[in-house]
Amino acid sequence: MKSMIVGSLIAGMLGAVGALVIREAWEQRVVRAQDLFAPPARQPAIVAAPRPIASQEFEQAPAGNFEVVSDEFTPEERVNIAVYETCNRGVVNISTKVVTESLFFDIPSEGAGSGSVIDQAGHVLTNYHVVSGAEEIRVTLFDGETYTASLVGKDAANDIAVLKIDAPPQSLFPIVIGDSARLRVGQLVYAIGNPFGLERTLTTGIISSLNRSLPGRSGRTMKSIIQIDAAINPGNSGGPLISSRGVLIGMNTAIASKTGQNTGVGFAIPAATIARVVPQLIERGQVVRPEIGISRVYQTERGLLIAGLVRGGPAERAGLRGPQLVQHGRKQGPFQVNSQKLDISAADLIIGVNGEKTKTADDFLAVIEAQPPGSEVRIAIIREGQEFEARVRLALSSE
Repeated sequence: MKSMIVGSLIAGMLGAVGALVIREAWEQRVVRAQDLFAPPARQPAIVAAPRPIASQEFEQAPAGNFEVVSDEFTPEERVNIAVYETCNRGVVNISTKVVTESLFFDIPSEGAGSGSVIDQAGHVLTNYHVVSGAEEIRVTLFDGETYTASLVGKDAANDIAVLKIDAPPQSLFPIVIGDSARLRVGQLVYAIGNPFGLERTLTTGIISSLNRSLPGRSGRTMKSIIQIDAAINPGNSGGPLISSRGVLIGMNTAIASKTGQNTGVGFAIPAATIARVVPQLIERGQVVRPEIGISRVYQTERGLLIAGLVRGGPAERAGLRGPQLVQHGRKQGPFQVNSQKLDISAADLIIGVNGEKTKTADDFLAVIEAQPPGSEVRIAIIREGQEFEARVRLALSSE
C-alpha cells in the first residue's frame, strides 16, 4: 500500500516538472514566433539635408540623414514625412492685389500662389504668372508672418519670377535646388503648395513624362517640361516639385484641365531651367537671351532632330535644315493629283555644340544661352549619314 502511495507521489512530481518544461518551451516558441512579426529596425530616410545657398549656387545636394521617426510608419511613409518636415518651412504663400481699370471705376481683384525660399537673403522663386500685373505682392512664411515683396526680376518666356522680402535670416529656410538632368519616368515626386489657400499642402505622385512642350503666356514654347500626376490645383502655381532626396527638381506651373481642377496631368518647369535663369534675374532683373533660330527639336537617342526653324533666323541663314516638304504626284483617272509630305529624315541631327556632346534639349539650351548675342557657336550635325560642323552667329532674342 505504501509503495503505491509513494509511486503516485513520484508520478505526480514528474508530471509537474514535465508540465513546467513544456510550458517554458512553449513560451520560448511564442517569443520566437512574435519576433517574426516585430517592427523593422529604425532606419533613417536618406534625403538631402537643407542648407542656405548663395543666389549663384545651384547644385545637387549630397544625401544626408534625417531624424528617425516612429517605427509605426512604413519606409515609404518615413521618406514622405522626412521630405515634408525638411522642405515645408521653405514654401511660402503668395497673395497679390491687381487693379483693373473700367469705364467708371477701378476694380480690385486678388490672386494667390506659392513660392520657394531659395536663400537667406530673402529671395523667393515663383511663377511669373502668379505676380504678373500685381499692384501689391505679399509673402507669408511658415510662421504666419507676412511681408511685402518686391519683384526682383522676371522671365516671361519661361514663366519664372524672383521676389525679395526683408525677413530675418533665422525665419528663412531655403529649399536646395537640385539636378533635373537625371530624372526618370516613374520616379516618385512630392509637390508642396497652397491649393485653394490651404497652406503647405503635400501631394505625392510620379513623373509621368519628360521633355514635354508647353505654350507659354509670352507666346514662346517652354521646353523640357516635366509632366507629373501629383495633385496640382489653383494656388499650387510657383510651388516646388521635390524629389525623395528632399531637393527641388522643378517648379509646378500648370495643369491640363477643362474645369481648372486637378485631372492627374500637371506640369513643372525643370530645375535646369531655373538654375540657368534665376542667377540672371537676381543680378540683372532680366534674361539676356541669345537666339539661334531653332523653334523645335525632337529628342532621340542619338541627339536632337531639328523639327522647326525660324524663317530667316540664324540657323537657317547658316544652312541648317529642318524637315523638308516633298512633292508627290499620282494619277487618278484622267487627273494628276499632287500632294505634299513632310520628310523628317531630311532634317539635321544635332549631336554637339562648341565641342560638347548634346543629347537633351537642356544640354543644348544650357550651352546656347550661356553665350552672348552676336557670338558664333559651332554646331555638330549629322546630315544624310555624314557628320560635319556648321557655324551659327547668335542673334539677340526679342522675347
